Amino acid sequence: MRRIAMLLGLWAGMAGAGDLPDPLTAADFPPVDMEEARLGQLLFYDPILSGNKEVSCATCHHPRFGTSDGVSLGIGDGGQGLGPERVTDPDNLPEQRVPRNAPGLFNLGARQVRVLFHDGRIERDPSRPSGFRTPMGPEMERGFDGLLSAQTMFPVLSADEMAGHYGENAISKATRTGRITGPGGTWDLLARRVAALPDYQRRFDSVYGLAPDQIHFTDISNAIAVFMAHEWRSDSAPFDAYLRGQRGLDEPAMAGLRLFYGDKGCADCHSGPLLTDQRFHAMGDVQIGPGKAARFESHARDTGRMRVTGDQADAYAFRTPSLRNVVLTAPYGHAGGHADLAAYLRHHADPVAGLADYDIGQAVLPDLDVADTRIMDDPAEVAAIVGAVTRPPMALTEAEVAALVAFLESLTDPVAQSGRLGVPDKVPSGLEVAQ
Repeated sequence: MRRIAMLLGLWAGMAGAGDLPDPLTAADFPPVDMEEARLGQLLFYDPILSGNKEVSCATCHHPRFGTSDGVSLGIGDGGQGLGPERVTDPDNLPEQRVPRNAPGLFNLGARQVRVLFHDGRIERDPSRPSGFRTPMGPEMERGFDGLLSAQTMFPVLSADEMAGHYGENAISKATRTGRITGPGGTWDLLARRVAALPDYQRRFDSVYGLAPDQIHFTDISNAIAVFMAHEWRSDSAPFDAYLRGQRGLDEPAMAGLRLFYGDKGCADCHSGPLLTDQRFHAMGDVQIGPGKAARFESHARDTGRMRVTGDQADAYAFRTPSLRNVVLTAPYGHAGGHADLAAYLRHHADPVAGLADYDIGQAVLPDLDVADTRIMDDPAEVAAIVGAVTRPPMALTEAEVAALVAFLESLTDPVAQSGRLGVPDKVPSGLEVAQ
């Protein structure tokens, strides 16, 4: 009876709000083999998977910065340090910033996840033998256990992220010439690096029963995916306890919840237990940095989903991000245009006005001598972003902004924030671990 009374009290506080999602349960997450997760942990933090052996997955996705990197647009290869303190290496200057903001990694192992990356370049596709689709094609999708494993194929091939500048190491050379799979290809070269180390040999044998010459890049990816799914599973935030009827939220968070699930319509897109519809919307986000362009292109725009589908209707549309632990993952937007969450909410409510008034001082950008505002300085480019927005502006008072921020703070999960296995003191390669 006490539990029923408590639930009735919680529901009474929901006056003015729409339907809430069901709480996450253990059934929403696949089981984890802990030995496999520990192998993945070492690989995630080991710079051996980068061309110059200086960048690991954790360089751009570190628990200190909410599994992101704390900057608008990161510096992968050619950088030194971590997070906002990361600086360029004068002996190996990057050609440009990483084109998009590093997304958080929370709940990417949940069974409901069906699309990854800001543009959705990896998504479930039951018609394919692999069960998912990537731009690499079916023949390059074999061996990956699923979406979360397959996403690792991209950072190791990116000159800006992990591969290094063209021609400066064996990994970047193979990638530049299009040798990705097969003997001597990028993935094989990386696998051979890992397989040459006795500690990894022992662990791959124990986890997968693989001899050194049987270890493939997909096995490395599968282990990393298991680690990520376990480490940053997030279902124990105050909001989760509220959904389960275990405790209430304080009044500022409740006021924000009523707005979020009420007439402000936030839950129209940030729906379900992961707080995302996993669809793509043109919301008028700020575009700074190099944009998303092929090497032969000279523009700095990022048309988002359109680069995947080729459909003009998808221009400037990006995947709805999950909001779990969102207060930890600043800056915000696909290009990280806003370091402050409240400022981003104001922009999100009225992007036309936000774009007109935008100041790049709202971003967090490590020093690099590049043109970061080419798009924002071009009225025609800004007009194209504005023209793709279909949602009408929404009025938000400062009190409502504060209430929404209070609700979003209730999505912070202390277990996922600290991680379950943590940062290893060392990795089998002996290379420096990003702490």
